[in-house]
Amino acid sequence: MTSLIPGRISVVIPAYNQEAYICDALTSLVRQKLGSWELEVLVVDDASSDATAALVLSFHNALPGLKLIRLEQNSGVSAARNAGLEQVTGEYFTFLDPDDWFSPEHLATLAEALTELHVDFVRCDHVRVTGTTRVIHRAPQALRGMPLNPADDIEPIDSPSMVDYAFVWAGMYRTALMRDAGLYYFDQALNSAEDRLWLWKLHLNTGRYAVLSSPSVFYRRGLPGSLTQVFDERQLGFIPAYAQVLAEVHAHPEAERHLPKALRQFFAIVCHHEKRAKHYPPEVRLAMKQKLRQVFTTIDAPTARQVALEMDVARRRHILSFLQPGTIGAAK
Repeated sequence: MTSLIPGRISVVIPAYNQEAYICDALTSLVRQKLGSWELEVLVVDDASSDATAALVLSFHNALPGLKLIRLEQNSGVSAARNAGLEQVTGEYFTFLDPDDWFSPEHLATLAEALTELHVDFVRCDHVRVTGTTRVIHRAPQALRGMPLNPADDIEPIDSPSMVDYAFVWAGMYRTALMRDAGLYYFDQALNSAEDRLWLWKLHLNTGRYAVLSSPSVFYRRGLPGSLTQVFDERQLGFIPAYAQVLAEVHAHPEAERHLPKALRQFFAIVCHHEKRAKHYPPEVRLAMKQKLRQVFTTIDAPTARQVALEMDVARRRHILSFLQPGTIGAAK
């Protein structure tokens, strides 16, 4: 395991066929106003077939802390992030998607808050970019710039909370703590929802964090290659991801408190995918039904029913169809 260097910020960028955007991401790092902070940039080329790697290499003079890591075969965003995390040497680390970018003050603002507030991680607002339209999207926590308990911000159940704000790049993290607590790496078996599992684990297993009023990440939406625009088996990653989320919650000392939120979030995403299922190939729709039935046999029946009954009529009916007698397991 690499030793960590105080005062250094590491940025991990997973990239696959991003020649159209990678220069924007790296240029935003060249323009960072770092002050006394030192920058390390770890770009993981996930076996791109375009000019992504060549474009990254063209930034070596402009970004002295730049390192290109090449994967021999395309392995997905979780594996790419993990490959970068393995070589992180910064006291703090964060993520940047290759089609997004940071404002010039972003990294220093987050690092200084981490240091001054003595917290385990910080989260921030972001700007959603759709074509030429930009809209600030705020993290769902009104208390800003002060230490908070991450587990307290798992709730409320019936409105957005910080575990619903599932953007790992909208934050910065204390490297040593994440490593020591076993929270560092992503599950490489997941094709989607890996961010949600990772953030749930942070909220369940760390002690202090803060939310900053700093909408300084620019997030491009609706791009052709994004997961929201594809309709194949990769969409089903949310099922094993939430099976793990529910297992993490069950193992937590305050499981009874947090389980309703985990179930409601899971149920909402189930309904979202059912609406999109008409676009999925028949074999993907069938696999989704089968995998969901399997997960529903393992969850807490009374709590699940209560959560479902408190949802809107359409989603309630859909979730209750999975909760028929004999379909779901006994309470744990």
